[in-house]
Amino acid sequence: MQLRRITFGAGMPLLCAVFVGALWTGEQGGVRCDPDNAGLTLPDGFCALVVADGVPRARHLTVAPNGDVFVATGQSREDPEAGGVVALRDSDGDGVADVRARFGSGAGDDVEFHGAYLYYSTHSAVVRYPWVPNSLEPAGAADTIVSALPATRSHQAKSIALGADSALYVNIGSPSNACQVEDRTSGSPGKDPCDELETRAGIWRFDADKVGQTQTDGSRYATGLRNTVALTIHPISGVLYGAIHGRDQLSANWPQYFSHKQSAEKPSEKLVAIERGDDFGWPYCYDDPELGHLVLAPEYGGDGSAVGRCGGVKEPLLGLPAHWAPNGIVFYTGEQFPSRYRGGAFIAFHGSWNRAPEPQGGYNVVFVPFDGAEPMGDWEVFAEGFAGATVGPREAAHRPVGVAQGPDGSLYVSDDSGGRIYRIVYRGS
Repeated sequence: MQLRRITFGAGMPLLCAVFVGALWTGEQGGVRCDPDNAGLTLPDGFCALVVADGVPRARHLTVAPNGDVFVATGQSREDPEAGGVVALRDSDGDGVADVRARFGSGAGDDVEFHGAYLYYSTHSAVVRYPWVPNSLEPAGAADTIVSALPATRSHQAKSIALGADSALYVNIGSPSNACQVEDRTSGSPGKDPCDELETRAGIWRFDADKVGQTQTDGSRYATGLRNTVALTIHPISGVLYGAIHGRDQLSANWPQYFSHKQSAEKPSEKLVAIERGDDFGWPYCYDDPELGHLVLAPEYGGDGSAVGRCGGVKEPLLGLPAHWAPNGIVFYTGEQFPSRYRGGAFIAFHGSWNRAPEPQGGYNVVFVPFDGAEPMGDWEVFAEGFAGATVGPREAAHRPVGVAQGPDGSLYVSDDSGGRIYRIVYRGS
């Protein structure tokens, strides 16, 4: 890997709330890890348990100060009525949720607390619920903060992050792979300029306290980001960070330049710090982990090595494995884990579908150590085994999506394949 420097009713989405009141109590009763660590392989001293199973299409999650966990849930062909709010509570303090409730509607993507509200995003909207601490239900109906966001079939997820000065950041992913005239078609050139950048493939900033906004009321905060499903605010600096899904099909569409093996390993998924006005290059540029820099995409005249117009584009902080699909990110500020984890980032990878002839990869949670605002080393696998016996998009038993820190320093991971909520704790060596 290359390390490089840069510095409720109609229309009311449904949201999933998972309450876990008991905090980690080590060996003195209360929460206990599963004998098999919920099927996960973890570093020495760590263990895991299953908080809940069968949470439909569990996407991103957040944990309240009292240990309540809230999970945005999606829909599927099998269950078109799913999505929105499923509340789970651990009433006996053993760490396993044993009470369920449900409210709202809409295919969910992300959920965040900010001030006295719980913000929730669907494929096309962001709403906020008034919230009373320790409650399992909203204190009133949802206000629609932003509606009518573009949501074509490709890259629909609207991840959100809330920052200072009432800033609401929303990921709006690209509707295509590489902005070709004919999407995902061999030899089709790229649209130049790419018209998709006007409304997609970037981060938009809205006013978190203003109701009734549409996309035109916001501003394009950063562009050239194909799909930033993993999005978060740094808890100390307040800077926005994301991990980007890179493009696909280099060898399928441009076999004169790329072998299938090269296509399996290129381009990098990217860890980035996002500031106002940044351009990260999509669709014109992609990150080549072999060369260690951005190169020109073949749709725009690239041949696998030419840099061209990509010389002035902002480079990533860190290259991550190709096609692993980073979906969740959180900076660790707790004290339960050993000190080396403090300030670093945990990233949840949903897993690849297009690394043939190489084995499929991802389906795990990795850790990136940080020194202040930048990585101070390469990534390392932290938790794996989610997929089970067969690693693949249709065969995997569980696929990580969201990752969040609990008030006691535990790490929570959501899974939208089996609907499982995991809790990872440190019990010491």
